[in-house]
Amino acid sequence: MSVKDNGGTVLALLAGAAIGAGIGILFAPEKGEKTRGKIKDKYDGSKDDLMNKFGELSDTVKSKFSKTKVDLEKAFDNLVDNADEKSEEVIAQLERKLQELKKAAHNASPKM
Repeated sequence: MSVKDNGGTVLALLAGAAIGAGIGILFAPEKGEKTRGKIKDKYDGSKDDLMNKFGELSDTVKSKFSKTKVDLEKAFDNLVDNADEKSEEVIAQLERKLQELKKAAHNASPKM
């Protein structure tokens, strides 16, 4: 379930609660006090549902960001390790070339 899906669900839940409360007021055969009590009860239930959905969404987002953070840290560590290994290889290769050039220069110089 994506963050967009959860946002749509929350919006639909709020819209449904508002529409239901409006219809309840219009067609209520009971006294105003009872009707207001029912609306309050439905509001409280919708609010609880909304808070639960928000908690689930929050947990999902935190979990995904936490996993992504761990993956990025691992990738960065691997990149640094590879860079260290490559730099050591390049240095070793340059040192070998330098030695070869020194030998070539020594052998090419005229002996007196």
